[in-house]
Amino acid sequence: MNASDIEDTENTAKAEKVETGKEASDAAKDTAEAVGSEAAEQETAAEPEAAVEQEATGEPDEGAEATPGVPADGEKKDEKPKGPDWKDLYARTLADFENFRKRTERDREDLAKFAAKEILKDLLATADNLALALEKAKDKDEPFVKGVQLVYDGFLKVLADHGATPIDSVGEPFDTSFHEALTQQPSDTVPEGHVMTEFKRGWLLNGKLLRAAQVVVSSGKPE
Repeated sequence: MNASDIEDTENTAKAEKVETGKEASDAAKDTAEAVGSEAAEQETAAEPEAAVEQEATGEPDEGAEATPGVPADGEKKDEKPKGPDWKDLYARTLADFENFRKRTERDREDLAKFAAKEILKDLLATADNLALALEKAKDKDEPFVKGVQLVYDGFLKVLADHGATPIDSVGEPFDTSFHEALTQQPSDTVPEGHVMTEFKRGWLLNGKLLRAAQVVVSSGKPE
């Protein structure tokens, strides 16, 4: 065999190898296309099943992407902030103003009632002295004593006209709201915890305490 025949043989072998490689490449390509087509068919077939399962269970598909602007199931839409309730605000303001008006009127009345509190408290000393003078008088029928009695009665009337009234304490149960206990003493006639005697008379001003009565409280029967 000469050199020309050898070269022809080599060329023929190369051509066969190229042809064989081309056939193998075409075969691989056909196989890949077949596999891809089969996968696509399986995916297409699985989509209706997934949709039916999602509709039956009511659960959203985890892989599904939410559409912009559309709220997902279970999420509330953003509500616009509500404006003020003018009717409610008006009712509240009107109620507050009415309460303020009543409170102001009550304070004004209290101021008028108790404006003379300090002056009346100072005048009580004069009433105490007149009462003591009448108590110590030996002859109640003397003209001088009768004159003192008239002054005392007139003085009590002036106090009453301004809302000041005396407190009757003797024989009454001891009350810390109106009485100031100086001491305790046993008594056969006065029950325990009741006022035996009164050193200084107590007074009220328009129903409120002006001066507490100074008293002696009974501790009950002696042992």
